[in-house]
Amino acid sequence: MAVVRIPDENRELTDPREIAEFLRPFGIWYEKWEVESRVGSDPTDQQILEAYAPEIERLKASGGFVTADVINVSPATPGLDAMVAKFAKEHTHSEDEVRFTIKGRGVFHVHPEQGPVFGIEVESGDLINVPRHTRHWFHLCDDRTIRCIRLFEDPAGWTPHYVEQPISDQYLPVCLGPSFVPPASDAQRDQVVKP
Repeated sequence: MAVVRIPDENRELTDPREIAEFLRPFGIWYEKWEVESRVGSDPTDQQILEAYAPEIERLKASGGFVTADVINVSPATPGLDAMVAKFAKEHTHSEDEVRFTIKGRGVFHVHPEQGPVFGIEVESGDLINVPRHTRHWFHLCDDRTIRCIRLFEDPAGWTPHYVEQPISDQYLPVCLGPSFVPPASDAQRDQVVKP
């Protein structure tokens, strides 16, 4: 189940209804879908897409998405460090980023124009979107594994557009918890030890 943490407010949300209500004003939607009973423990990418075809079609119709795929990331993924680094820097996209997590865990850190920075830790069964032009970055959790359905408006996918003055370097590149720290001053940030 997803967890939302708002470090500047020293607040954590775990109730799905509270999470959905908190995220809604930022244009982010959250849904919880069943996984194990739908796809078993080791489905192929095609089995996943077929199992969630009705939900995928609903999202395509409501969001203008034209294609869906499944991404598999694990410690054995070639070029994993470069891939992780690419999305760990604060960026935006020219279309919505939609993810339904089948396996693993990760954190979408969101830096809205109006409101505090918050992290959405997702795991198996969590569906979220990050709206186009929203500042955000992503970290894998400690096991460095995630398997997700992704939806795209452009069949070629999307690329990150990095922001000029990112704050992502003020946050440790690990899952939420004791290592997720609120923004620091320049002097404090220079003292942060990063893994």
